[in-house]
Amino acid sequence: MLSRLSRPRFLALCALPVLALFGTAAFAPLPFTVARPGLTADVLGEDDGRPVITITGAETRPTDGQLRMTTILATGPKADVRVGDVFDAWFRTDRAVMPRDSVYPTGGTEKEISQHNLDDMRQSQNVAVDAALDYLDRAPGSMRVNVDLGDVGGPSAGLFLSLGIIDKLDGDGSGGDLTGGRTIAGTGTITADGQVGAVGGVAMKAQGAHRDGASVFLVPEAECSQAEAEAPDGLRIVPVHTLKDAVGSLKALQAGGKVPSC
Repeated sequence: MLSRLSRPRFLALCALPVLALFGTAAFAPLPFTVARPGLTADVLGEDDGRPVITITGAETRPTDGQLRMTTILATGPKADVRVGDVFDAWFRTDRAVMPRDSVYPTGGTEKEISQHNLDDMRQSQNVAVDAALDYLDRAPGSMRVNVDLGDVGGPSAGLFLSLGIIDKLDGDGSGGDLTGGRTIAGTGTITADGQVGAVGGVAMKAQGAHRDGASVFLVPEAECSQAEAEAPDGLRIVPVHTLKDAVGSLKALQAGGKVPSC
């Protein structure tokens, strides 16, 4: 014979599986990555005591100001990200939660992913040289350009490596610096013909740029709104579609001319 449960007791019994589910979820790893602003590096200067860009076989010029490439620092592909980590990141402006597959689309072990990112960086360095020389109308192979960013991986420094090479070889083309003495930061991939591509994590990178003293942040045009929405006060966001756009905007900043905005 079945006995009738009181309503409070019935509700309490029904709630037990739900509470157990939430309790399990609180401790179970989730398929997310938590990112925060990473290091920035001045491509016109040194990284860990070594010049980032070294050019031989052509005359270079001294530079003023900084061109800082930016990065994000993300939890690893095998890291346990839990509900508490996600809630904490959602309520902080210096954290972002992203699907793990969007950050680590290739899968594989941490060692394999790290090697993949380093390979991407090496390829990006070669393309950045080609893009800079094409912009300057100099023949490929007319000089040797070496880039050293240590163990920084991925292709997102391409735009700033090209800008660094241009500044070291030609400046603004009129005897001045591309930076105008400012600290300029940014991100973007580059193709050999100077097209700038999207990279992801631009809001975090903008915060890292501001933290390290940048007043201007160059961002791929497609990600401008995202960077603008969470940009720190005092950081000017400038969209770029091509390497030519980027150089033109930096020259316009110096001259007080019109500069694109989101």
